[in-house]
Amino acid sequence: MTFSISARCARTGMFGIAVSSSSPCVAARCAHARARAGAVATQNITDPMLGPKGLDLLAGGLGARDALAKLRAEARHIDYRQLALVDRQGGTASFSGVKTLGVHGTAEAANVVAAGNLLKTPAIPDRMVDSFLATEDAPLGDRLIAAMQAALSAGGEEGPVHSAGMLLVRDVGWPVADLRIDWHESDPVGELARLWQLWAPQMDAYVTRALNPSTAPSYGVPGDK
Repeated sequence: MTFSISARCARTGMFGIAVSSSSPCVAARCAHARARAGAVATQNITDPMLGPKGLDLLAGGLGARDALAKLRAEARHIDYRQLALVDRQGGTASFSGVKTLGVHGTAEAANVVAAGNLLKTPAIPDRMVDSFLATEDAPLGDRLIAAMQAALSAGGEEGPVHSAGMLLVRDVGWPVADLRIDWHESDPVGELARLWQLWAPQMDAYVTRALNPSTAPSYGVPGDK
């Protein structure tokens, strides 16, 4: 029911996840990232608790593969889960339990891991990773959106997707982007791309407003002087 890409930007150290699914509100359950630690996607028959647990392990110093091994050793019902992790060094790890639904798979490269289930073809995670690697000079959010669009172009899920989201973290204590299309009848990834185009030019200004309001740009709205 889900395909996702989790990644680290080697230039900036940012982490991000983009995810889409046929079910509603997918990003609320599946996308987990923490500044200076890493990113964890938990999907298929999803256990959202595995996201924070994985991030705690990464923040504690474990690499992606060791963190995944610990999750697999300790989690209940692990055969139903699909997991993808990226750590602060750009290391990656992925897992698909034996009860993962339908056509499924994962793909990994330095700084990026993609995973999916109930896919149209098993090649889709590879297409997502290829797209990400081909756009290394672009901002992380742009690269994640492009990878999601590449997944759709390659066939996407077996059925239509209805929700999508993207989570980005950097060197502050909150997500700098937490964008969600919780339900759309026909094109949640397209709607996510449009929302990102709206948010991206303003994202850094909102960080400045939080850290040092005296130097922040004005909002440019009626009544703002």
